[in-house]
Amino acid sequence: MKPNIIIKTVGLSCFIIFIVLSFAIEFSPGKAIGSNFFSFLVDMLKVLPCAFILVGLFEVWVKRETVEKHFGEEAGIKGYMWAVLLAGTIVGPLYIALPLAYALFSKGARLSVIFTYIGASAICRVPMAIFEASFLGLKFTVIRILISIPLVIASSIILGNYLAKRNYEIIEGK
Repeated sequence: MKPNIIIKTVGLSCFIIFIVLSFAIEFSPGKAIGSNFFSFLVDMLKVLPCAFILVGLFEVWVKRETVEKHFGEEAGIKGYMWAVLLAGTIVGPLYIALPLAYALFSKGARLSVIFTYIGASAICRVPMAIFEASFLGLKFTVIRILISIPLVIASSIILGNYLAKRNYEIIEGK
């Protein structure tokens, strides 16, 4: 066994033992941690399979040339707009956007456009904006989005250029 796998196995085992002991001896903080963990786990198991199926379909159905045209170097400013529009369709937590961001990257999307997609996924999802507008008002929501999107795009460009100058590469996991 590799040392990394041993460390992960020991860590997971310690966590499980801690949760079981917490329920056995009525240790309230441990019980709360266990309950929150299992609630989060159930939520992820409800959402992630569907997200992975959609990402898999994206990988198979969408051609690399299409991604390069709309999200790559030749896309220009339109790439950022496409990223924001795609991000607006994300339903669910941000971790749903990450597999699609990797799929975009593997098909030739520019790094700064991917950063825009991830940032916009966190701030301008349509369901979240509707929920926000119902509580804080439409004016607040529109102002927040109109201020946030240019800041996300600008910071994505800065970060993308910074990493490109340093020849940053994503190393494939094994």
